[in-house]
Amino acid sequence: MAEAVREMRAVYAQTLTELAATDDGIVVLEADLMKATGTGPFAAAFPDRAINVGVAEANLVGVASGLSAEGKIPFAATFACFASRRAFDQFFLSANYARLNVKLVGTDPGVTAAFNGGTHMPFEDLALMRAIPGLRIVEPSDPTSLAAYVRLAASTEGCVYLRLQRKAAARIYEENEEFAWGRAKVIRDGARTGRGDAKDGEDVVIVALGALMVGESVKAAELLSTQGVRATVIDALCLKPLDSNLILERARACAGLLTVENHQASGGLGSAVAEAVAEAGLSLRFARIGVQDEFGEVGTQDWLQERFGLTAASIVNRVRALLK
Repeated sequence: MAEAVREMRAVYAQTLTELAATDDGIVVLEADLMKATGTGPFAAAFPDRAINVGVAEANLVGVASGLSAEGKIPFAATFACFASRRAFDQFFLSANYARLNVKLVGTDPGVTAAFNGGTHMPFEDLALMRAIPGLRIVEPSDPTSLAAYVRLAASTEGCVYLRLQRKAAARIYEENEEFAWGRAKVIRDGARTGRGDAKDGEDVVIVALGALMVGESVKAAELLSTQGVRATVIDALCLKPLDSNLILERARACAGLLTVENHQASGGLGSAVAEAVAEAGLSLRFARIGVQDEFGEVGTQDWLQERFGLTAASIVNRVRALLK
């Protein structure tokens, strides 16, 4: 039986090591964070395919782009704040504009940066990455989805931004679950739980992104069910391309729609869903949970979640206000 909880970085490293055993094109690059990312086992197995460029994130992306131009499949990882803010121009031009095959991994997204504080707390990386034409953006929610999307990234030509929570995450999906670019998943169906039946629809649909906020959204949905509110939880998985079809289908059958993300409320998942809803001409109650135009701070992850309203309790309160 698969472990119920695993460190996401361990899954990332293990999956790349397995891929590299049969594909000599797989290369791992780090900006002096191999221990933090957990790719030491890969380096031990394939020392000639593990490159540490030092504390030079722009160079990290430049070297990855060069390797891609020579036919390699580079996975370049660093803290998400550096992968986005510091190396944005290199990733935009050297990798994406050049139509190369770089897989950029941004770790410690949002409040998971914890004690590294405001300078290392990326609340804006998704907004930046969404602006890059043709870029695939994914934030896996559990070990199974992470392994699947690492494999998908390796087998798909083109650039990818993988937003990675390094810490442990609970398993949501079975090992045989299938994943694809631009496909979200309903992980809790409010139309089939609580009062009524499927044809009645649900009271609220919660669209969440990433292991942290998907977990909090499921907790919130369970709490709401005790208060007579039927809540569906959709795991967005891919921010770009977004599964607009599934989200709009469920939105048409609900009284309220809420997005939840470990990111600024603007520019990321909430904005993408709002655009889809507006362009489809839907009229419904809509709200976004995320950081409200603020910088990060130093603290424990639990305290930071409370500070920025990224908890199950915050989701419950927002849903109640939305439906009121």
